[in-house]
Amino acid sequence: MQNFSVSLRAMLASLVRHRGLVWTMVRREVAGRYRGSVMGLLWSLFNPIFMLTVYTFVFSVVFKARWNVGSDSRTEFALMLFAGLMVFSLFSECLSRAPGLVVGNSNYVKKVIFPLDILPWVALGSAFFHFAVSLAVWLIAFVFIFGWPPLTILLLPLVLLPLVLLTLGLSWLLASLGVFLRDVGQVVAVLIPVLMFMSPIFYPMSALPENFQAYLLLNPLTLIIEQARGVMYLGQLPELRPLAVHGAVSLLIFWLGFAWFQKTRKGFADVL
Repeated sequence: MQNFSVSLRAMLASLVRHRGLVWTMVRREVAGRYRGSVMGLLWSLFNPIFMLTVYTFVFSVVFKARWNVGSDSRTEFALMLFAGLMVFSLFSECLSRAPGLVVGNSNYVKKVIFPLDILPWVALGSAFFHFAVSLAVWLIAFVFIFGWPPLTILLLPLVLLPLVLLTLGLSWLLASLGVFLRDVGQVVAVLIPVLMFMSPIFYPMSALPENFQAYLLLNPLTLIIEQARGVMYLGQLPELRPLAVHGAVSLLIFWLGFAWFQKTRKGFADVL
């Protein structure tokens, strides 16, 4: 029986070796999602604009929520909301698909030459495409309303790096568990909406009492969302110490998720 390495070096080597396959699968997946529709890829542009409009209307008009006390700006609320929603969507899209990655590609499982470990990379690539489209919409809105965004927005990849590591680690873990426990997908589907409202997307963390803020920081998305808003909208430099701690924990989860996937993938064929 074939043994699969759990080292990060082997994982990176596999990614580099199969980068062409990853790129091809990402393009096929993005194109396949909109194939046959009249608007085609324009749906990827329409969806974030539509959701931004709906959320902004509900929270800033119906519930009269404001981002800053004393501020009546709905555009500020919309841009702050959308920034947090983009980060959450990147995470949630990958996690919601993770339990079905291997099950949905069962025809690849018995092909020894196919690298199953790249499937989370493909899902991440597809999610990043939609993130890039949403970011473009956000930038156009910001430039139209306020002018050029702050230069700190160039640090956004640094802020997102821990989230990428965490997302991949959890994706490998859930992809493996989804093979043996089909209920995993249902559990994730329930938890994602809960996680959305327990993240500072529709409200700033400062709006909560101090004793609740500590609990909110246990959510791994809280720091990333707050830091992303800081570099995108407020022109703030990221806080390196908490970001480094988050990155270290995410790197550990990244490796543990990959190691679990590699250790359990030998049993996929028996179940599928």
